[in-house]
Amino acid sequence: MTLIQRKPGHSTRQRRVRPGWALFSMLGGMFMGNVDIAVVNVAVPSIHDHLHASGGVLNLIVSGYTLVYATLLITGARMGDIRGRRRTYIRGLTVFTVFSLVCGLAPDSGVLVAARLLQGAGAAMMVPQVLTGIQTNFEGVALKRALGVYIAVLGAASVIGQALGGILITANILGTGWRPVFLINVPVGIFLLVTSYLSLAGNETSRQGKQDYRGVALLSAGLFLLVVPLVIGQGEGWPPWTWVCLAASVPVLVLFARWERIFPLRGGNPLINVALLARRQISLGLIAQGINRACYFALLFVLALYLQQGLGKSAAYSGMLLIAYMVTFGLAGPIFGKAGTRVKIVASAAGGLVIAASFAGMAAGAQSTAWLIVLLGISGFGLGTAWSGILERLTDAAGPRYAPDVSGLFNTTLQVGGTMGTAVFGTVYVALAAHGTPQDAFRLTNTALAVLSVVSAVLIILSAIGGPGVAKREPAEGGVPASGIQGPG
Repeated sequence: MTLIQRKPGHSTRQRRVRPGWALFSMLGGMFMGNVDIAVVNVAVPSIHDHLHASGGVLNLIVSGYTLVYATLLITGARMGDIRGRRRTYIRGLTVFTVFSLVCGLAPDSGVLVAARLLQGAGAAMMVPQVLTGIQTNFEGVALKRALGVYIAVLGAASVIGQALGGILITANILGTGWRPVFLINVPVGIFLLVTSYLSLAGNETSRQGKQDYRGVALLSAGLFLLVVPLVIGQGEGWPPWTWVCLAASVPVLVLFARWERIFPLRGGNPLINVALLARRQISLGLIAQGINRACYFALLFVLALYLQQGLGKSAAYSGMLLIAYMVTFGLAGPIFGKAGTRVKIVASAAGGLVIAASFAGMAAGAQSTAWLIVLLGISGFGLGTAWSGILERLTDAAGPRYAPDVSGLFNTTLQVGGTMGTAVFGTVYVALAAHGTPQDAFRLTNTALAVLSVVSAVLIILSAIGGPGVAKREPAEGGVPASGIQGPG
């Protein structure tokens, strides 16, 4: 495996880098950051019993983390570009670990809510550096292999989070109830801090020129207005304020896009090079990725409700059923890791169709548990295949120069897509089940997810037709890249 350093800018002293440990350290932090989105869900009853938290406070404990995390991901990616990826990653991991400890020791619900918000901020600093670090530090076969492992870890985190939370709550270690759900992050975080400090490259880049504080404010406001109603709206019955926020997010995000085009002309460094989104490979790839993530999170949410409310299964059973999904998802990266770009594009589109077929199968055989296990395995492999090809297409299309932009856009798309999938299809399933049976609701919801997965496959194909080639060389600073994307300066 080869680790390289590109364009260090303001560089600290050169480090002796162990690429295996570097990748392990980065992926470990990303894994923890994504596990904590799902792991707390099963802890809600225990938190309610021990802290006597109200329904609204419980919702903030669960969703506050996701709100801050999704809102600050792009800002975190740019912070790494300005302050240095290694430094930003270690600081984010430190914040995440410290406030995981605060969460685990929280004496009341107010402290727990505040600690969850700050834990999400730490994750937003940490996670974007992982994909950026892989893009800029690995090349050739090592890059393909690293991206494959990245996808496998990213996909497994949500499933493992739900299962791990159930195991820890059931074990009730020393009568601590929900607290180990957070405290387990502390020893893992300390270990990763040590390995990160020793293994990560000291590529402390720093961009010159004015920083984009207005862009940070506009993007944070726009994403906040978008994500808050998606996270909270379903549980609150979609009151009027949720629709007002969703509508208001559109003009704010439009203003952000306009500002990002103007700011470089004034000698500043934009938060995102929005010209990237004009490229078919990137824009359609991100949409396809968001759709797949939405379907994935919708499946996790709807399947749990269906198994427990429709088939009378336990929460532990519904979590264990997803092991088939996780195992087959992880197979796609190694299988297609060394394949060429064209093969991966075809495989990605085929993966979307495989996902659609699995959803259609679930709709047809919704009452058979054995059938669900088989179809979950098929769906997991399809998603792993689709994600692997899309991610490589995105990174190839932008090149290392725009790694922070791609990382921020990719991770934000995943979080917003997953949140939208849960909100939209969770609402659809609950409404259908209330007016019919859980079996009918499950069939109809999965039919809709199958159609959406076909749309994703079509978008993947369109992203590969008629678009410009991948970026093959680095442009001079302030110039125009070979890919035709307008530089930041």
